[in-house]
Amino acid sequence: MAGFVSSGAVAQTTSFFGAAAACPAARSQARAGAVVRMSIGVKGNVEKFADELASTASKIAAPGKGILAVDESTKTIGKRLESIGVENTEEMRQAYRGLLFTCPGLGDYISGAILFEETLYQNSKEGKPFVDCLNELGIIPGIKVDKGLSPLGGAESFETWCTGLDGLSERAAAYYKQGARFAKWRAVLQISATTPSKLSIAENTWGLARYAKTCQDEGLVPIIEPEILMDGDHDIERCAEVQEEVLAAVYKNCDLNGVYLEGSLLKPNMVVPGAEWKGTIQAEDIAKYTVRTLERRVPSSVPGVTFLSGGMSEEEASINLSVMNAIPRKGPWSLTFSYGRALQQSCLKSWLGKEENVKAAQDALLARARANSLANLGKYKPGSEPTLDKQGTFEAGYKY
Repeated sequence: MAGFVSSGAVAQTTSFFGAAAACPAARSQARAGAVVRMSIGVKGNVEKFADELASTASKIAAPGKGILAVDESTKTIGKRLESIGVENTEEMRQAYRGLLFTCPGLGDYISGAILFEETLYQNSKEGKPFVDCLNELGIIPGIKVDKGLSPLGGAESFETWCTGLDGLSERAAAYYKQGARFAKWRAVLQISATTPSKLSIAENTWGLARYAKTCQDEGLVPIIEPEILMDGDHDIERCAEVQEEVLAAVYKNCDLNGVYLEGSLLKPNMVVPGAEWKGTIQAEDIAKYTVRTLERRVPSSVPGVTFLSGGMSEEEASINLSVMNAIPRKGPWSLTFSYGRALQQSCLKSWLGKEENVKAAQDALLARARANSLANLGKYKPGSEPTLDKQGTFEAGYKY
């Protein structure tokens, strides 16, 4: 491979434009539209995986496709199963995830699936590894690699930092060997009169950058998820202000750590008011503020922005995404979905833990996957796909 672009990884790295000006060959490549890669100042194994990372990220962000997030912890999937009267056993978790990963046609709308560690190593009831089931559908397996949230000393009592960097390199290598090709790490920030604190922003965005670099060194595309919770009574302007500050810190730290942006994805929340805000908001407002925020802070080399649903209802999440993709924008990234609850609620309610309901559950999953596929293209018509999720699933201080 000809080298590697570090996206300005360290101070001494030659910029793309500087290299093109200094080197006739680089100027010729640039004019031809070729990707110019340089290894100056870059440490680690990213160069080894650069082409694969960029290819994987681009496939996940392909037009009309998005991510199914099925990375709930054992405790959290237990809540989901309990809501339909099903016991939280390994057998039932396997049965539920099995119906997702063997759903005919799901790969027409879903490009990647984020798994919990247990699921990555599980088989279907027929004995086929879930990784193979997904690959047969054309869906790229991914893995949640963080170890959860912990109180952040020196910050407000409800602020947290994300654990899991210890041993991450070894775990990422093992996940790659098992068949995962991308990863997810969720950092959480919360808006109040005094938060997010500078400490919370610094700690969580640095952790995201370290995670991203570590995973890329082992061949996994990192999904960078700086979630700003919907908790609070703040308006949409305040959410946009905080999101801009957080994303600026995310990409500054990615730059310092040499993260290869072409081989990464972003998973933010949409810019919305707090759940306790008393006003009314339209999908057009959410679209306008979200796109403006991304255009101000997210580099154009990031292939895709894969939104979390954050407790929105299935229909709300689809409508907001579709409106966002229907308005003019300067940013080149794919604006798509990485939904968990907003893809699975109707599916769960249709299944109810019964074998005879598997087909109905898969049809419900396909309906919401199809809705969000159209939303990525800006073509979803509200109400055109069925849903059993009318209220959404917002939980204050959501953990999983």
